[in-house]
Amino acid sequence: MFLPDKAVPRELLDEALALAMRAPSNSNTQPWQVFFATGERRVRLVDALLTAVDTTPPAVGTAGLPPRFAHLRREAGAQVYGAMGIARDDAAGRWAAQRRNWEFFRAPVAGVVCMHRDFGNVDAMGVGMFLQTLMLALNERGLGSCVQVSIGFYPDVLREQLSIPTDLTILCGISIGYVDEAFPANHLDTPRNPVSENVVFLDD
Repeated sequence: MFLPDKAVPRELLDEALALAMRAPSNSNTQPWQVFFATGERRVRLVDALLTAVDTTPPAVGTAGLPPRFAHLRREAGAQVYGAMGIARDDAAGRWAAQRRNWEFFRAPVAGVVCMHRDFGNVDAMGVGMFLQTLMLALNERGLGSCVQVSIGFYPDVLREQLSIPTDLTILCGISIGYVDEAFPANHLDTPRNPVSENVVFLDD
């Protein structure tokens, strides 16, 4: 959760973006395209997304995850909802928390990250490196950020509100702002695998 009324200085965002543009990419294609909404444009975007969500709720579940990894989403959800004091059987509380995804967690800067539809997986890695660099640069300037996949359930709304061309693939959203330190889930330290579970060294 972010502080909705504390604006992000444009110069800080520009500095972070200039650094992120130095991220590596295949053949220096720089495949990322980002659309940011602030002020009244952000308000209209959020209103349109929430209208779509309330009209046609998404089948979030374990969307996008292979079944063998679904337990990781459940475990992460339990941690996040637990930090907010929302019980597993509190359907209304869980939905209210999920719904904040389409408010960009109240961040004053709402972003949508895209790449050209002709790019492939290798180029998507470049977008990921751009995002990681951007988030680190924002953090260095006292700003928080959150990459989001839920907004991808409503691509037509995003395209209409932000004039995103049809030749761009919508990958994710990103919320940017000052972190609400009073919000319990903002202090959650999610666990990570031991290195040996994800990395293999071969030396013979």
